[in-house]
Amino acid sequence: MLVDYQCPQCGAPATIEETDRLFSCGFCRVKSFLLSRVYRYLLPCCNAGNRALVFFPYWRFKGIFFSCTRQGIGYRILDISHQAVQCDLFPASVGLRSQAMKLRFVSPATQGYFLTPTLPFKDVLDAIQNRYEQDLAPPVFHRDFIGDTLSLLYSPFYVDHGIVDAVLDSPICGELPLNFDLFALPGGDTDWTLRFIAAQCPTCGWDLDGDRDTLVLHCKNCDSAWQAGKAKFTPLPLVHVPAETDDEVAWLPFWRIQAQSQGVRLASYADFARLANLPRVIQTKWETQPFMFWSPAFKVRPRDFLRLSRRIILEQPRGDWPPTIPEGFLYPVTLPVTEAAGALKINLAAFMKPPGLLYPRLSEIQIKPEVSTLVYFPFQLKGHDLVNTALQIRINRQTLVFARSL
Repeated sequence: MLVDYQCPQCGAPATIEETDRLFSCGFCRVKSFLLSRVYRYLLPCCNAGNRALVFFPYWRFKGIFFSCTRQGIGYRILDISHQAVQCDLFPASVGLRSQAMKLRFVSPATQGYFLTPTLPFKDVLDAIQNRYEQDLAPPVFHRDFIGDTLSLLYSPFYVDHGIVDAVLDSPICGELPLNFDLFALPGGDTDWTLRFIAAQCPTCGWDLDGDRDTLVLHCKNCDSAWQAGKAKFTPLPLVHVPAETDDEVAWLPFWRIQAQSQGVRLASYADFARLANLPRVIQTKWETQPFMFWSPAFKVRPRDFLRLSRRIILEQPRGDWPPTIPEGFLYPVTLPVTEAAGALKINLAAFMKPPGLLYPRLSEIQIKPEVSTLVYFPFQLKGHDLVNTALQIRINRQTLVFARSL
């Protein structure tokens, strides 16, 4: 999804993608980081003349829906929109327009009547879950949305006898019901503005580096990593696993998460080995080795997400790794730790053996993340793949290219 934008420093026009967070102006060279959690976009409008525009809001959700049933773990990639105001006179969704049209951000300068969203997103999300659960064989033991991108889309309409879609300039309904006043619905002018902060290191003032869609920025001057909070950058614990070769490598980020669990014992790697019924002889040292959850810190297709998580959780890598930024190409962090933490139960379910006996216990299991660290692993470039022999992981480069649009 492409969005028209203006540099907050000099006002120069620019076009960014929906997933972009770090913006570097080509005119004034100033870097800005976008802060807003839920972005608000406008669909393009035809020439409505002097007619008063009404902007109808839609929740747009983009992410992966995981489910756990007797048949195993299933998943679907979703990109859907849903009314944020319950009204049968308007379309139920914007269809493919959010993907096919160039949008722009809502701003206080936008003229029109903006209807206030009255349907909480949680209710809409529950409706989405119920819709897709109908296609699953009951019972559904667990479900999760991972890697979601949430936004509000405003579609323009105007009244001319009936309600007219101002994108295509075509009517969507005939005569309005008697005594119906579209402008009587809750709404008004918008005061929403895009929030941003200068991409400068809070410690030393150096320019922060990163790809345009990254959630974590690096300062090469003081060797630190930062993630955006509500109004400022906050430091992020980071380590990297030294490369065992002098060949060119790419550094891929993973989240290491230590968590407390209820309803199942997971204090040590030995506990995990028993739960997963691993075909290994449990060693005495495993009883005192803390168990860690692992997850990719980048978006990837659901099947690859489960595969990568499974491989690194089984390996349980440990070491006294340097808390510094590695030299070379750093793949951007595009999956926040909050989303990775939301997938912990799904990752655990992938190991539970036998599933027929243990899956019904998922509703009783609670996993609470406590400590997280960003870990960069070196991957050698071999043909079309990235390979880490220590972890026995191979990733096709095209898989990562495709994942940037998820």
